Amino acid sequence: MTNRVSEHPSIPRFPRSGAAALGFAPLLPLNLAAGRLATSLARRHPALFERLGEQAGKNFVIDPTDMPFVFRLAPQPQAPRLRAERRGSAGAWDARIAGPLAALIGLVHGAYDGDALFFSRDLVIEGDTAAVLALRNAIDNEELDLVEEGLALFGPFAALAALPASRLATLVGGLAGVALTRRSGGSFA
Repeated sequence: MTNRVSEHPSIPRFPRSGAAALGFAPLLPLNLAAGRLATSLARRHPALFERLGEQAGKNFVIDPTDMPFVFRLAPQPQAPRLRAERRGSAGAWDARIAGPLAALIGLVHGAYDGDALFFSRDLVIEGDTAAVLALRNAIDNEELDLVEEGLALFGPFAALAALPASRLATLVGGLAGVALTRRSGGSFA
């Protein structure tokens, strides 16, 4: 497999100036949120990680190629971990899924077809393809909505956070080029 991701015009890219600014941002707040998200997903969607079976012991690197960091996912059902790491310091992995942020988000919401992205070279898969396929099937089965999952982190205050979260999702989704929720439909492009 190649590391090259094509410049397919239909997949929006995160603005370079925004990505450059994020390169200076500390990862601690992102890692705190990512860790809570993984724990919440395991509680709210236990089948997501259980469905991985033997693949749950694998390390996945999810690489938004237009961002200055990658995400490492260790999806053990009882204690899944998700954390951001600086690009180039991700270390060893079993499987790597790389593509523009919009494509990766669109895969979660079903706005983009993973096979089409792969064959157009907008999505690169390296390493253990069986593990990637198991992860893809588990995510597809759960029909996740990133805004709803983020709101769940607020617990009893989720209703208060809904309007600001919706506005933030619209702003960030506009920058990323793809909706952060299943409710608003697919791409912003």
